[in-house]
Amino acid sequence: MIKVEFLGPIGLNPIELNITTIDELSESLKQISAMDQWIGISAIAINNKIVTQSEGYVLYDGDVVSILPPVCGG
Repeated sequence: MIKVEFLGPIGLNPIELNITTIDELSESLKQISAMDQWIGISAIAINNKIVTQSEGYVLYDGDVVSILPPVCGG
């Protein structure tokens, strides 16, 4: 199982998923209607490291995935 955290304004509680790739993560997140506006524009961090190349990325039991929406500051 991996844990998925939704940071910032996404506002969802963490979930656990039994998946093994970022592609499976993306498909799972598409099933959550509140994620519609965030898919495609959010960054992904795995175990606190930003993933820049997600295609084919393998997830392991115990990994923590953070979904990071874009932010602006001043």
